[in-house]
Amino acid sequence: MLDAADLHASYGDIPALRGVDLQVGTGEFVAILGRNGAGKSTTMRCLAGLHMPDSGTITLNGDAVTKAPADKRLRKGMVFVPEGRHLFPHLTVRDNLIVGAYTRKLRGRALDTAIAKAIGHWPQIESRLDQLAGSLSGGEQQMVAISRALMSDPSVMLLDEPSLGLAPIIVDVVYDLLRELRDDGMTLVVVEQYVDIVLGLANRAMVIDKGRTVLQDTASVVADSPQLVAAYLSSDTELPDTESTDPESSNTAQPRGTK
Repeated sequence: MLDAADLHASYGDIPALRGVDLQVGTGEFVAILGRNGAGKSTTMRCLAGLHMPDSGTITLNGDAVTKAPADKRLRKGMVFVPEGRHLFPHLTVRDNLIVGAYTRKLRGRALDTAIAKAIGHWPQIESRLDQLAGSLSGGEQQMVAISRALMSDPSVMLLDEPSLGLAPIIVDVVYDLLRELRDDGMTLVVVEQYVDIVLGLANRAMVIDKGRTVLQDTASVVADSPQLVAAYLSSDTELPDTESTDPESSNTAQPRGTK
């Protein structure tokens, strides 16, 4: 379904990835784990087509998409929910959802049906379709961001830190939906700070450390692996400080639930 091989990527002269490998099968839920600055968000941006790797390959359903723009990957069924949600704050919730369906060219009743399906998981959003997205709470904005992604009718969803900044009760609501999507057969790739939660749902997981894949196995094997603990606790950092260039460096939340 989705494969990345030997990905190398940088921001100017600063390396971010130094050999990332990822294999995701159809219908799998794969977690990407690692400490801040390890290269998780850069990996996701490369998969989504928002950052082009320096070398390596990415294939989606057997087609090479390494240099394909993000919209081409979206048309092939892969959608990205970025860290921080990135809604259009001065547009209504409805208009944000319509943006998510632009590749489908829906109109009239078909569009209304797609909106109803996308927000059907969140009753609190249904009554706020005409409210400005920027006026919603952080949890409600995350609901809209995921709903916007669902508007494209994807087969693969990439989510970068979907729980970031959310209250625990909202994290549970978000992961209830991810569980439902997994059970319905959607392929999911999730970067997450709450290690115990995501490993409880994932089929498989990979650990990134210093821009490299250091472990990829079933979620249960990864949960009990010393490489997982080492990836979070190691203070030996080879990569330069990427605070000003790596988008994931702004995430200061600490991983929880590592074993």
